[in-house]
Amino acid sequence: MDFLLNLNWVAVGQIILIDILLGGDNAIVIALACRNLPAHLRTKGILWGTFGAIAIRVVLIAFAVTLLQVSFLKVVGGLLLLWIGVKLLADDDGGHGDIEASDKLMSAIKTIVVADLVMSVDNVIAVASAAEQAGGDHQFALVVFGILISIPIIIWGSTIVLRLMEKFPLIITFGAGLLGYLAGGMIVTDVAVAPWVKENMPGLDMIIPGTDIHLSIPSVVGAIFVIAVGHFLAKRRAQTHAGTHPTH
Repeated sequence: MDFLLNLNWVAVGQIILIDILLGGDNAIVIALACRNLPAHLRTKGILWGTFGAIAIRVVLIAFAVTLLQVSFLKVVGGLLLLWIGVKLLADDDGGHGDIEASDKLMSAIKTIVVADLVMSVDNVIAVASAAEQAGGDHQFALVVFGILISIPIIIWGSTIVLRLMEKFPLIITFGAGLLGYLAGGMIVTDVAVAPWVKENMPGLDMIIPGTDIHLSIPSVVGAIFVIAVGHFLAKRRAQTHAGTHPTH
């Protein structure tokens, strides 16, 4: 109780806001991974995937600054995120009727945890920074407390996105493209790659005509790659499935 009374609630509010702003992509990943689960398992997938992702994020916070200084870590993470984006877009219900529901549930949970692990390296820096600026003797506890409060927000967001995906399938493509966009940005901002990129490839940002919106070209390339490869594999998979199950 004393911990709650002495808590810096302004800092907690900042951490919750950061989690909301940076948790949009996580909600999309959770919804993408759970969209093909049977209806009675979707809630379980969202809950366990969210708790697994949150646990990973708490661990990451303890090593946040050090992790970002590891050469090529973000390159590996970006490539992994590209693969996850392609996999999520290429997956469909066709041809999976023989897979046990429990296997699909575990697969969805693992996809959520791995994707969140990759995407959270940058996110936890912002959260840890908010706690550090707040000062005090309970910085790590402050971060954990703020994240725990944000859990229902992430779960609610995932549920909403999942419902929207059922009504508007184009959101699935957008979500996978978002992962590719994040991956492209991660790769070129790696501590070992960024100096070379800055020296040899200047002007990688572009402005959308008539707006003040800046887009990273590597990020855009990553999004296009995921969408193109994901749709290609999905189409080929559908054709293969149709060939093995001819209509009479």
